[in-house]
Amino acid sequence: MSTSKQAMKLYLRHHYFSVAQVAVGALLGILLLHPLTTVVFYAEFNDLLSTPANSLWAFVGNRLRSAAWHELVPMSLVFALIGVTFGLIFGAYSKALKAEQRNVRWLERELNANLPALVASGESERVEFKSTLRWDLREKRSNKALKKVIAKSIAGLMNHRGGSLVIGVDDTGTALGIESDCQTLKHKNTDGFERALMDLVRSTLGAHACTLIHCQFPRLADKQVCWLVIEQSATPIFIQDGKVARYFVRTGNSTRELDAREAHAHAAQRAANV
Repeated sequence: MSTSKQAMKLYLRHHYFSVAQVAVGALLGILLLHPLTTVVFYAEFNDLLSTPANSLWAFVGNRLRSAAWHELVPMSLVFALIGVTFGLIFGAYSKALKAEQRNVRWLERELNANLPALVASGESERVEFKSTLRWDLREKRSNKALKKVIAKSIAGLMNHRGGSLVIGVDDTGTALGIESDCQTLKHKNTDGFERALMDLVRSTLGAHACTLIHCQFPRLADKQVCWLVIEQSATPIFIQDGKVARYFVRTGNSTRELDAREAHAHAAQRAANV
């Protein structure tokens, strides 16, 4: 499928419900709001008319006979517009509520997952392991450049479907712990670790990204690890690397950077599926 056809397909999928809401809202405005307003007008002002009607039906009949089409059409359009407005508001609220309910159910499942079973299942498109936050296992010293790898992993999960990032576990699923990382921090405990992690996310991904991360410190094979449950972001998450904004996404069991064209297509597809 060509890029233009794919873009059109995504556009139509994304806007299908909006078109339906506009149509239903317009019909309700004309077929419900307009008649209701006529009833209210009859009940309130019929006695004040120069020639009061004997009944509601007589009032409506007189109105239709005496009013020219160019008088009725603008009024119908006004009520159609009111209906469209209410339809779009209701549709947006309903869509946001359903998305929030899906997110809550997903979070409940993730937070109630069994960590040993999760690690035993290995890395996947929604599970990733990192040995350390900033401790260089080869050189046996703190290496702040390693934090960028963590930021890329978090951004990749946020730009995909969310998932879990476990720090203190190597690629084979062996628990290494975060004790060495903690010793490099000003506050040498889990609070200091979480603070350093959130500072990293805030400075590289933005403050909004911090709200999508749920941090826990369980023990695995008698080692304390950091388990991050990461929500999917509703908007694209970019890593600010100097003056360059970089876009990463989790694909399979790895995280890779997309170029500008790929990032645009991926962001459009995500928007259509939200």
